[in-house]
Amino acid sequence: MDLSLARLRMLRELHRRGTVTAAATALHYTASAVSQQLAQLERDVGTRLFERRGRRLQLTDLGVLLAEHAEEILASVERATQALEDAGETMTAKLTAGVWASVASGLLPDALSALARTHPGISVRTRELVPEATAAAVRDGALDLSFVLEYSNYPMTWDSGLERAVIAVERIYAAVPPGAVPSASVTLAELAEHPWILAPARSHFGHAARLAFQSVGLEPRIDHEVEEQATAMAMVAAGLGVTLVSDLGLALRPPGVDIVALGEVLTRTVSLAYRTNTARRAALLLVVDAVRATAAEKGLGAESARPTTADAEAFPSPAATLRTADRRPEQN
Repeated sequence: MDLSLARLRMLRELHRRGTVTAAATALHYTASAVSQQLAQLERDVGTRLFERRGRRLQLTDLGVLLAEHAEEILASVERATQALEDAGETMTAKLTAGVWASVASGLLPDALSALARTHPGISVRTRELVPEATAAAVRDGALDLSFVLEYSNYPMTWDSGLERAVIAVERIYAAVPPGAVPSASVTLAELAEHPWILAPARSHFGHAARLAFQSVGLEPRIDHEVEEQATAMAMVAAGLGVTLVSDLGLALRPPGVDIVALGEVLTRTVSLAYRTNTARRAALLLVVDAVRATAAEKGLGAESARPTTADAEAFPSPAATLRTADRRPEQN
């Protein structure tokens, strides 16, 4: 019997997730491709692994048995791979990390360049996901590690099977059209009458923003819902409203957008999550160290004190130099 590791991964994901579509999504295949490979696995084994119940493909008892063994087989392969990597003269590993736009542009280029200079044998590939999906992808084995978020007014429930290394603390600012706010800082109440451009309520960022408004007894007028900070700021530049932006999001700021400190203190913590039982812990921690060092160089280190309302304009961040310059329309 010749068992394909790729097909065993598909079987494992079907067992974990319950549907071919969910398994295909986790593995970044089409549902048709997964179905074809599972059918081939059944032919390879020579026994019935699946049965149709309506439109769903369910595992037989033997299918469940093989799926349970697949967990052990794939874990052994990972351990063997790590043993070979560790036996080399230099640290080697191939890791896949979950990212989103602001960390991919604001942290990873410098961090991975530094890592390549000190540990050239460690290769990090990235996969862009929405922040809400990254932790689950790590837990289920689709990623080795991933950036995750937690907002100061919206605590997350963390999976006990994951470890979390804090990387950075970002401040949240208002992004407004040039000259819309003449002062150095602004409150949400003062911006309440403006049309808003916010992430959808289902997202962590969008939910945290709405909670911030609720805490001061306001409900924003949301004219546009968009996922990415870059898109929201492009709409601000076009005069379509105001939005919120994080420190790392400032790297994506287009011309024609003023950045203003918020009177209310709202921060978000950026962490890297990885499985507690991962076999590649040494390489993972080197990646964590590289990203954490880059965040510290940008003034966003995890050791930075969280700001309070009293020092709202003194919080060190990449936006500090923007607060004065961005009080007027850009001239170039």
